[in-house]
Amino acid sequence: MSETREPIVAIRNLSKSYRRGAQLIPVLQDITLDIAAGEFLALMGPSGSGKSTLLNLVAGIDKADAGTITIGGVEITTLSEAALASWRAAHVGFIFQFYNLIPVLTAFENVELPLLLTGLSRRQRREHVETVLSLVGLSDRMDHYPSQLSGGQQQRVAVARAMVTDPDILVADEPTGDLDRVSAGEVLALMERLVSGFGKTIIMVTHDPRAAEQAHRLLHLEKGELTDGAG
Repeated sequence: MSETREPIVAIRNLSKSYRRGAQLIPVLQDITLDIAAGEFLALMGPSGSGKSTLLNLVAGIDKADAGTITIGGVEITTLSEAALASWRAAHVGFIFQFYNLIPVLTAFENVELPLLLTGLSRRQRREHVETVLSLVGLSDRMDHYPSQLSGGQQQRVAVARAMVTDPDILVADEPTGDLDRVSAGEVLALMERLVSGFGKTIIMVTHDPRAAEQAHRLLHLEKGELTDGAG
């Protein structure tokens, strides 16, 4: 007997606008989307189409004007700011185009940052950090500062930081946008391994067709509306 699984992300009738002076600019219009657990989803579209806005709404960074987002059975659109911040810290990992590493901290210290908000002991934090730095192939670089690492290595540190709290979902905004082709390929292979080997769900915004090819599913955003990437 086949088992029907609830999607880990269920978006229903989601809309978002921004005010520019007296003008209301619609960014997302009535978006409905299901994302399965362990899926690698890519979002493409022209600048201003709402890709990053949708990513920020799913990650709980921004609030929708209308509609609901339910993640892992929690309707995050109803949470208070404090509850949303707590939920986000436990369930979402972030990967950015420009790494967002702190220059004065080592790779180890950058990865450890999200764990400082938890109740883990120093020894437990070290174990978590060493595990994820090993996972991304940087055990021998943990005491290096960002300036001592290549772009690809910095992004792998950022992936380790996103993974260190063992989140359900990774949101990646142009994760290969600042990398050369070889480094981009290494980071994409790592992200695919997080999905296939660790069951993570990844939602990635990208302009790079090669990056999008690595995803299980591709969707396009055009003027705030979703279209199937295969169309």
